[in-house]
Amino acid sequence: MLHRGAPMARVIVVVPCYNEAARLPRGAFDGYDLPEHELSFLFVNDGSTDGTAALLASMVEAKPERYAMVELERNSGKAEAVRQGMRRARADGAELVAFWDADLATPLAELAAFIAHMEEDAARLVVMGARVRLLGRHIERHFYRHVYGRAFATAVSRMLALPIYDSQCGAKLFRAGEELDFALAEPFLSRWIFDVEILARLVVCTADATPDLSQRIYEVPLTLWRDVAGSKVRATDALRAVRQLAQIGLKYQAALSVRHRRSGP
Repeated sequence: MLHRGAPMARVIVVVPCYNEAARLPRGAFDGYDLPEHELSFLFVNDGSTDGTAALLASMVEAKPERYAMVELERNSGKAEAVRQGMRRARADGAELVAFWDADLATPLAELAAFIAHMEEDAARLVVMGARVRLLGRHIERHFYRHVYGRAFATAVSRMLALPIYDSQCGAKLFRAGEELDFALAEPFLSRWIFDVEILARLVVCTADATPDLSQRIYEVPLTLWRDVAGSKVRATDALRAVRQLAQIGLKYQAALSVRHRRSGP
């Protein structure tokens, strides 16, 4: 936890945007703050063809101390937009780097809890949102997406030998450092399940580290999450994701095999 008098950590939230002019809730971004941290947002315009570029430019012009923008000339997919944004955030001196979906399906209010969990353990590398339906929480998710998500997360857990509940929630926070730089060094195989490849790369670069990676990743059950109309994810992407998961497993097979042997049955 951040103690009184401790220096303010610089937090940059990367927000990938592709044709989000009608969905991006500007007021929510304008109204959110973290008084004990130096917070800013880095929007990555991923070759949008609507009014997204103009909207983001107007936000940056109005509050240049709070907002910045990366412009990708052509649509490269969410994975590359996030990677480019996070690399830029590292170059800009971020100590904690998040990526967050532009539609705020995960409200920004959840970010404070992510940071608190990151700061309570200096060895922690990643804090991930988890969409868990519990009493007192409001998780509004289409049934078929929930069922597919559970099956997919189980496959990811088995492949990485990490007990992950929700690998694909679009809200994650990372500690800046060599591990994150390694995870972002090269383009990802997949446009959509890059979250899994980030974790696979962390498996590779922390293979001999202590504590074990399973103790350095923390999942936070979200208080509120809702499906927002206009998602870019299509039904066919589910089948594509399964194929790409297999490709990720093959690419990092050597490191994952070592992890499975160390993790036991």
